[in-house]
Parts: sequence; C-alpha cells; structure tokens
Amino acid sequence: MQQKSQKKSELDNEKPAAVVAPLTTGYTVKISNYGWDQSDKFVKIYITLTGVHQVPTENVQVHFTERSFDLLVKNLNGKNYSMIVNNLLKPISVESSSKKVKTDTVIILCRKKAENTRWDYLTQVEKECKEKEKPSYDTETDPSEGLMNVLKKIYEDGDDDMKRTINKAWVESREKQAREDTEF
Repeated sequence: MQQKSQKKSELDNEKPAAVVAPLTTGYTVKISNYGWDQSDKFVKIYITLTGVHQVPTENVQVHFTERSFDLLVKNLNGKNYSMIVNNLLKPISVESSSKKVKTDTVIILCRKKAENTRWDYLTQVEKECKEKEKPSYDTETDPSEGLMNVLKKIYEDGDDDMKRTINKAWVESREKQAREDTEF
C-alpha cells in the first residue's frame, strides 16, 4: 500500500510534457479565382474556399497596404491558401479595410480613399492590359484602313473556323468584283 501511494506521488510530481501545436505539413495554394464588386465606399473581393468558415478566425489573415492586400488562410483541409494583389488601381484606407468570413467565402473589403469614385479595373496591370487590347480610333486615317485593321486583328486572334469564314468572304468579294469589272 505504501508502494502504491509512493508511485502515485511520483506520478503527481511528474510535469506534463509541453503541449505543442501540430505543425501544418500542407503546402500553400495560390488563389487566382475570385470575383469583385464595388460600392461608393468599398471595393469587395469575393474568394470561394470550401469550409473556410470552419477554421479558427485567427487562421484567416489579411494584411493591407495603401495599394495592395495579402490574404493567408492557414490549415484549411491540410493546405494553406494565399492571395496577393499588388498595384491596386487606386489607394485604399488601410485602417478602414477589413475581411469577413461567410459560409465557404472570404470577403475582403477595401475601403476606397476617394469615395464615390468608380474603379473600372481592380489593378493597374489589369487596366494596362485591357487598354492595349482596345483598338485605337484615329480620325485622320482612312476609315476603310481602320476596318481592315479590325478584320486583321479578328483574323489573327480567331480560331480556324473564323479564319475560313473570313477567307471565304474575301474570295467571294474578289470574285464578285472581278465579274463586275469584266462586264463593263
């Protein structure tokens, strides 16, 4: 009986091992699929991540700067998820920007510094890419030249069916022109 009590006191004196949080051995997935919208005061970015509402709130972190934000979701289904958006189109208010976690969705709310302004694009890079694609309208050149340039661009960017259709229309137009020229 004395041995039992001695063993019990030895067990009581043992210090418990340090509790160590399990390491996340998963990898980081870059988020590239998102949607965005805007109101007068906010630009809202919607990211769909299944099960994100079930992770602890401290595992969903967003860091804001005046022209960027960085989202990190830790240990969601054994993976980390990251989204970095640099060069926002216009400045945001770092202090007033925030995040919301809804069912399977993270909403990033970027507070516009200049309210009641419209953002046509989310980032400066997106704006530059889209504006390169826009055809330039030069009022001093021949209008038919502009039309030919548009058709050339459609032909270059088009698939095989589009190219066949344009070729067929061009050949038929030339044949019709040739017939009209020989009738005179």
